[in-house]
Amino acid sequence: MKMEGETVDNKQVIFKGFIDRIPRETDMELKIGKIELKAPKGSGAFLVKNLYLSCDPYMRGRMREYYDSYIPPFVPGQAIQGFGVSKVVDSDDPDFKPGDLVSGLTGWEEFSLMRKHEQLRRIQQDDIPLSYHVGLLGMAGFTAYAGFYEVCSPEIGENVFVSAASGAVGQLVGQLAKLHGCYVVGSAGTSQKVDILKNKLGFDQAFNYKEEPDLNAALKRYFPEGIDIYFDNVGGDMLEAALLNMRIHGRIAVCGMVSSSSLSVSKGIHNLFSLIAKRIRMQGFLQSDYLHLYPRFFENVVSNYKQGKIVYIEDMSEGLESAPAALVGLFSGKNVGRSTGAVVEPL
Repeated sequence: MKMEGETVDNKQVIFKGFIDRIPRETDMELKIGKIELKAPKGSGAFLVKNLYLSCDPYMRGRMREYYDSYIPPFVPGQAIQGFGVSKVVDSDDPDFKPGDLVSGLTGWEEFSLMRKHEQLRRIQQDDIPLSYHVGLLGMAGFTAYAGFYEVCSPEIGENVFVSAASGAVGQLVGQLAKLHGCYVVGSAGTSQKVDILKNKLGFDQAFNYKEEPDLNAALKRYFPEGIDIYFDNVGGDMLEAALLNMRIHGRIAVCGMVSSSSLSVSKGIHNLFSLIAKRIRMQGFLQSDYLHLYPRFFENVVSNYKQGKIVYIEDMSEGLESAPAALVGLFSGKNVGRSTGAVVEPL
């Protein structure tokens, strides 16, 4: 049991330097720093013990030296940042007390001093697993909810296609679409993931895109009448094929571009004429644009989860040592479901 005010080791995952490619484990290193288990008086900050950390594809964008984005890059030589679930150890902020559980942006380290409180949420403990607050009830889950309902504007009976469908976002998009009364097909990169989509997550159909020599033909096979909604997590060839298979007045929610090997040297997209011919609406979005809807999302998803109408799959890695490999694994498809790291050392 560590005592307040004690100086202890603070294991950290440090970002080594900017890249413009798929991340590698060697882009990060594990270091041991020191931290006092006390929030400085007059700072308005509070100290937390990080319990769960989230691995997300957007973090790759923060590894390049690019400042004209919605979130600044990581700082070389400092701990990587990400969404996490944390427990307050000491506080100089009257709104947060020792023992409180919070979710929001934190450091990839055992202990973090929280000075900025934007998008921080206090967690009320119930029978929902704590780790779900960086997955199902965190940024990934809310991205699925906002993208599906606000960007895609679904109607009962529509045909929905989800790429990277077994990932942190895609798995919930598909389940929300089924609950809404839609026909849902997902794509994934292994037969194991295809099996999970159909037999655990309730998708009507699913396919392994790596086994399809012609993605256009594959989509025509699963959507003979065309696609009303495409929730795009990958971009690239799949987006080009989807554009050819959209129905008139179809909607495409552009959530991710995980297929791109470089974010700076981008390739053009073919088949954009379909946007005109079929009057398609294609829109990029960020979950942070819809934060006013979070209470409605939370109530909806928690209710459906407790009724057994939504399931959520996590890919859990234990210990900060495993975090770099977990992040890198996102881009080779190693994870099944939401990739989360547990920082398991007790206080």
